[in-house]
Amino acid sequence: MSLQGAAPELVLASASASRRALLARAGLRFTVLAASIDEAAAKQAAQAAGARASEAALLLAGLKARRIASARPEALVIGSDQLLDCDGQWFDKPPDLAAARAQLLALRGRRHVLATAVVVQRGDRPLWQHVALPRLTMRAFDTDFLDAYLAIEGEVLTGTVGAYRLEGPGVHLFEAVEGEHAAILGLPLLPLLAWLRQYGVLR
Repeated sequence: MSLQGAAPELVLASASASRRALLARAGLRFTVLAASIDEAAAKQAAQAAGARASEAALLLAGLKARRIASARPEALVIGSDQLLDCDGQWFDKPPDLAAARAQLLALRGRRHVLATAVVVQRGDRPLWQHVALPRLTMRAFDTDFLDAYLAIEGEVLTGTVGAYRLEGPGVHLFEAVEGEHAAILGLPLLPLLAWLRQYGVLR
């Protein structure tokens, strides 16, 4: 028995291992087709236009969904994106461990928001969108702890927008976390599942 109907096909327009794992653990059947878009240029244009992080994340999620939906018009395509905003400064995936260390020092003792957007597209029609805004507060850790953390996690941190994995040793960085755990990992799962039920894809 399945909680998901035979059609339409679900497609995740993302190469994110976290998003893939979230959908898989929820028991969904889906295909992964990573959307190739110029994320850096889109973010820069959005920031230059004075967009909020939530607006930029939604823009990027929509671009990903549309790119894949144009090639798979019968599928429900899920696009998602996440931006870290700390007092108006946007952070991206660090290119190396030195950048990850600098980023974590900049976030230390401060509160930041993970603007996490999801868009569902079918063909040329956007059907649904949602933005979650989890808020996380890092504790004022010392540099000895930070160096130990970086040594434990290593290069995996360059694949995360915050230079941390809350589902792993990164939980030690924080003193407070507000918001859906799945949204922090990159996908507002509960609102997405609710919409899929409403649309008739799930029981």
